[in-house]
Amino acid sequence: MKSRTPLIALITAGSMMLAGSLLAQDQTMPPPPPSETMPATAPTPPPPPGGTQAQVSGMQGQQGTINSVVPPVAAGPAPSFEQLSGGSRYITEDQASAYPLLANDFAYVDKGKTGHITKAQYERWLNGNK
Repeated sequence: MKSRTPLIALITAGSMMLAGSLLAQDQTMPPPPPSETMPATAPTPPPPPGGTQAQVSGMQGQQGTINSVVPPVAAGPAPSFEQLSGGSRYITEDQASAYPLLANDFAYVDKGKTGHITKAQYERWLNGNK
């Protein structure tokens, strides 16, 4: 009789492990949250004038549209080199910020990457922008 005791303990432990794993697999998952997406039949609005449009997918498969527009810069006529440079031989990046169009193109105009724009570089940039 003593030889049966370890066998019964082994069968009992195995049965409990099997029952536990079956119970764990029987659990149901909660339903996903309702998604508020636009119906597929809704037309996509056109992009704004002068802007761009992109289709994106978010988490949980949600779709969306991003419209973007760069606001126009009303910079007016270009100031003279002397006005921007303050009487110096070159225009620094801080001085270029007084004219938004030049500040935007500063890295392009500064061909030598010296951190300043010479009068010749400024005049070439002005002639290229007209």
